[in-house]
Amino acid sequence: MNKGKTIFAQVMSLVNTYEFKKCVNRYKGDRHAIKFTCRDQFMVMSFAQFTDRSGLRDIETTLNLCSPDLYRSGIKAMPKSTLAEANEKKDWRIYQDFAQFLIRQAKEAYEGQKLRLDLDEMVYAFDSSTIELCLKLCPWAKFHHERGAIKMHTLMDLRGSIPTFVHLTEGAVHDSKIMDKIPVEANSYYLMDKGYVKFDSLYQHFHLNNAFFVTRAKENMLYEVIDSREVDQSAGLFSDETIKLIGPLTSQKYPDFLRLVVYEDFSTNTVYRFLSNNFKLEALTIAELYRERWQIELFFKWIKQHLHIKTFYGTTKNAVYTQIWIAICDYLLLIIAKKHYMLNPSLHSISNSIGQVLFKRGNIKDIFNQTDLTANVPEGDGPTQLKLW
Repeated sequence: MNKGKTIFAQVMSLVNTYEFKKCVNRYKGDRHAIKFTCRDQFMVMSFAQFTDRSGLRDIETTLNLCSPDLYRSGIKAMPKSTLAEANEKKDWRIYQDFAQFLIRQAKEAYEGQKLRLDLDEMVYAFDSSTIELCLKLCPWAKFHHERGAIKMHTLMDLRGSIPTFVHLTEGAVHDSKIMDKIPVEANSYYLMDKGYVKFDSLYQHFHLNNAFFVTRAKENMLYEVIDSREVDQSAGLFSDETIKLIGPLTSQKYPDFLRLVVYEDFSTNTVYRFLSNNFKLEALTIAELYRERWQIELFFKWIKQHLHIKTFYGTTKNAVYTQIWIAICDYLLLIIAKKHYMLNPSLHSISNSIGQVLFKRGNIKDIFNQTDLTANVPEGDGPTQLKLW
């Protein structure tokens, strides 16, 4: 089975040709294409990102050196000028739309998968990552202090580490301004850093829609304690209180009760104050939920490692957005491949090693399920005293 196919070909066989073509036709992506189509662009860009190519010339040189393996992998050798033109002119929304299809496919593949905390409800983590750009080359990406950047605001389904919502903005856009754009599901949990503590959005967009949030309280938050519950101090818990905001503005923006759980990480002697609108979970579970945010940090780390932030393959907005969305598609394909081919290593290990075995022929399951392929991130249950970072 698949003994003659390369690893790259087996991963890319998961690309639904019909759905991909629909996305291309929607924006007339192949209208003037003669030799190189959007599918060719997608394959070459995916190859470049999996193998950490540093620029267009590096892509062209490496493809020419790997020419014996290209046919078996479904890749065409593409001149750097042709790839640059494709990235500049082919609408980036083609790959944004195809990513939405892959998100649905990934969610179906991981439906019913249990979290480490064994919660029946859906759990999402929301955060952003700033990707710096050269302002002189990318004047459309204004940030501050004569720096250029864009922000990737991402909502991740923690059952499978699936980025279900991605919104790209200029770097100067504050994180809290994107909160109202987050798709909210009732009875689901949303984990956010304290940069997203915007009480009117937390109340109207999450609380009134019967969604639960867990975030960190700001130090200057004004409140009064309504009720207090006993906690297990040996597990690092200081207090578990029901509070009400008393600030002149915050009390109007969030008029209902909130839950404040204070927890100390013994390993660093750092105290964290968690804010939530859920009063049913155990206090320690609230802290453990916030710990699960590390999965979205791994996603950002992978994206940045494979985007070559200082040497993007293009400088126009279309080229940069194209590269980002194809990288997201590649990440989703690895998520789907892990489930489809029943790969044992963690997603982080697979994504870190895929570039080294891309043109290796053999069953992808046999290659990745070798015992010497070890994970680079912590998995499984930890000690009673949990570590947040």
